[in-house]
Amino acid sequence: MLLRTSSRLARGLLPRRASRLTNALARPYSSKKTEEIDIDAVLAKPSWSVKSLIPSEAAIESHTVTPKQLYHLLRLSALPQPANKEEEEAMLRTLESQIHFVKEIQRVDATGVEPLQSIRDETPEAIKESTIGLEHLKEALSKERVTGRSKRIQRVETARNDRPDGDIWDGNALGYASKTKGKFFSVETGTQTSN
Repeated sequence: MLLRTSSRLARGLLPRRASRLTNALARPYSSKKTEEIDIDAVLAKPSWSVKSLIPSEAAIESHTVTPKQLYHLLRLSALPQPANKEEEEAMLRTLESQIHFVKEIQRVDATGVEPLQSIRDETPEAIKESTIGLEHLKEALSKERVTGRSKRIQRVETARNDRPDGDIWDGNALGYASKTKGKFFSVETGTQTSN
């Protein structure tokens, strides 16, 4: 998020927040707040890596969640219990890595940072693309008509599509099936039963 915001600042797309962001970026690299920052230089040397959010093997081995707690969480979530010890260990490792991820995110100092309201591209091109104007609505409006004193909007009847699956239809629905049994589709599942 910082990289995206910094690149927008460098392109001049965030004029309101420019001074706040410049000051926030300046803290780790400079003792003077008035000194200008070379955004390209800041972005050229990453200050952290996503790898820090992934736990090491030693961190995963030290379980903070016991198997009893895992079974309790699975029961509360209405999820299936592990079938064997290997599956239980895999679930515990996954849970430990997720807990590590959350703890690393919670360590970030977010004082003075405004909460994120939505994740979207705020460039002028993206705003223009997501803006719905009259030219986008002309086709939909052409399918409506206003009638009566109360100005009710009614949908205009259009020609019925008798062949929604396309013009080429030979009447053989099973022709596209990968496997059939008699006059039925056959779907293979993970569990095979003998007839």
